[in-house]
Parts: sequence; C-alpha cells; structure tokens
Amino acid sequence: MKIQKILVPVDFSPPSVEAVRVAADLARRYEASLEVVHAFHVQTYAMPEGYVVPTQEQFDLIVQHLEVQLADARKAAFEAGATNVEAKLLQGGPASEILRVAQDDKVDLIVMGTHGRTGVKHLLLGSIAVNVVRHAACPVLTVRAHA
Repeated sequence: MKIQKILVPVDFSPPSVEAVRVAADLARRYEASLEVVHAFHVQTYAMPEGYVVPTQEQFDLIVQHLEVQLADARKAAFEAGATNVEAKLLQGGPASEILRVAQDDKVDLIVMGTHGRTGVKHLLLGSIAVNVVRHAACPVLTVRAHA
C-alpha cells in the first residue's frame, strides 16, 4: 500500500497535538500530503421557550478562534517535517465529518489522537476515535499523548 495522503483530525488536546507530530513525520517519510482538519458541531439547547442557538456574532467568533487554532496545528505540522499541509475547518458531527472527508479526499491513512478513556467515562463521553476506527475505509493509527 502506498501512502500518498494522510488525514489528521485535531481537537487541540495533547493527544491530537501528538497525532499531528506523528502524522507529519509519516508524511515526511512517505512524501505524502497531510490534511489537518477540525470538525465542530454548534450546540443548541432545548428550553421550555424553544431552542437556544448562538447568534451570528457568537458563531463568527467561534469560527475565528477555531481557525487560529487550526492554523497553529498546520504550522506545527510543517515544523514537524511535513512539506505539503492543508487545513480545513468542518462543521458537523466530528466522526461523520472525518469519515466523509477521508472518503471524499481518498485518504490512505488517518492518524488521530485518543484520550484512552475506558469504563464509565468512555460510555458517557463516547469516542470519536472508536467510531472512526470502526467505520473508516482506510487504516487508522491512534496516538496517545506522552504521560
């Protein structure tokens, strides 16, 4: 299998920072392109009076903040040795957006951080990484941050 395109989803946590470093190293070794993505879902809250959603101004501030963090992750990938790095901000459920981009962009490998939760924390919080591993059409390498 030839690795030409690597996808690294980030949530800006220590495990995803480590995943960027690992993915960039692999991209350098295989002369592959690297795509750094962050998927976010705007929270809405049900109240007795109706649904509460962010205003356009609040949404724009969220997007601005995420774009800065994504640019920092892209820069970190370059600093870690990748030579061809794209960054995309995606709106939607993280697992479904990661899987969609992997398929649409014909990704050969997904490298993503995992928090390594188990037991009740895993049950309550779920795991984007588990969903991606279970449903991705390509190999997925999960990375935990160093202790």
